[in-house]
Amino acid sequence: MSGTNRTNRTSRRRLTPATATALALVTLSACGTSSDAADPESGGKVRLDVNGQPPKTQAFERKLFDKHVKQFEKAHPDIDIVPHEGFMDPKTFNAKLAGGKLEDVFYVYFTDTRSLIEKQQAADITDAVNDLPRLGDIQDPLMKIFQDEQGRQYGLPTSNYSMGLLYNRALFKKAGLDPDRPPKTWADVRKAAKKIAGLGDNTVGYADFSKNNQGGWHFTAELYSRGGRVAEERDGQWRAAFNTPEGKSTLQDLHDMRWKDNSMGSKQLLQVEDVQRMMGSGKLGMYVAAADNITVVAKQFGGNYADYALAPVPDAKATLLGGEGYMFNPKASPEKIKAGVEWIQWRYQNPDLIEKNVADYAEAKLPVGIPMPTVPDIFKGEVRERIEKVKRDNANMPVANYQAFMDSAPNVPGVIEPPKAQQVYAVLDSVMQAVLTKENADIDALLADAEKKVDAIYDAA
Repeated sequence: MSGTNRTNRTSRRRLTPATATALALVTLSACGTSSDAADPESGGKVRLDVNGQPPKTQAFERKLFDKHVKQFEKAHPDIDIVPHEGFMDPKTFNAKLAGGKLEDVFYVYFTDTRSLIEKQQAADITDAVNDLPRLGDIQDPLMKIFQDEQGRQYGLPTSNYSMGLLYNRALFKKAGLDPDRPPKTWADVRKAAKKIAGLGDNTVGYADFSKNNQGGWHFTAELYSRGGRVAEERDGQWRAAFNTPEGKSTLQDLHDMRWKDNSMGSKQLLQVEDVQRMMGSGKLGMYVAAADNITVVAKQFGGNYADYALAPVPDAKATLLGGEGYMFNPKASPEKIKAGVEWIQWRYQNPDLIEKNVADYAEAKLPVGIPMPTVPDIFKGEVRERIEKVKRDNANMPVANYQAFMDSAPNVPGVIEPPKAQQVYAVLDSVMQAVLTKENADIDALLADAEKKVDAIYDAA
């Protein structure tokens, strides 16, 4: 799940990251497409059906997207962009593909790419991207998400998020903690949470999710940070991999914070909106989140941007990585694929355009400076540094509050969600619920039982 995109997507698919970012997208709408290279109605141009157009309810974003379409067409007079609102909806994808209603270029989550490649439901675009001028500026792990085992390319990343530790600087100060030195380990988190909870007045030191598949999602993020994994592929078959010392320590720390330290509060069975509300009210010290939560907490739950900071995930052995990109209709002609690659790189992987977007957002007084879109963290090296400088120069947010997270990002390995993530998370929800609501919870038994259930999910795949 992505920040807000991830946050709200979790509610849709798991939690629905509600993309508080200005580039949030919506439900996929049906549309027709042609496999012909050129459409007579487009004056002999290459007609390219694409999704990702923001809805009319997002007036600024829609206006900016439509402006980009016109600018692209002016610079590429042989291409006619036909935009459509929406995400890729896994529930309708197969029917749209079979019925010829799938766009030539369609939005996907990182978690969907492997399945689409294996089922041959996305076009091989390797030949069309080999000579792209900016391809080398994109982070290699993100490019690999869209590759098969032979390294053939089937899509391009356009945005990503990773998890960090969101914390309340004001509560840190009040509890005698240094807000400029956030916890670096889970042991540090536990100590800080206990001090914050010691403030009383229903103040909670650390909060976690445990229902609507969000508990399993957060268990995954916390397990990754310790170096563990939820699932691993062995001889071509996925198996549960969380019944390990790392899995046990993840649950043991939560159990001990809840029952020994009383730093997680008595109210449990929480989901993202509950925790965001607690943070916005000034009654929560920390939780694991992506950057887009900052905007949601401030705009929807009354928080003050200056109070919130984002640090690397504790222990930082890995972080849960998510995001999105675009893939191509397997029936698309080489001309359409070439045109689609041009569009994706021009609009989503273009440092010059991103700089202009930052200025547009700043002028419109929309958030600039939080580590999330409109400034996608998909680049590396000099290009990443250049974009980060532009963001800082135009920031209307307290960028220093997020600097530790940004500085660490290139060095913390990102790991995407496991296959069959929602089914796996549903199993792990019950584990999180037991640990947080039952003082005598048997962690070993919970992990063993969950392992059997997850293996059964993979056996049935």
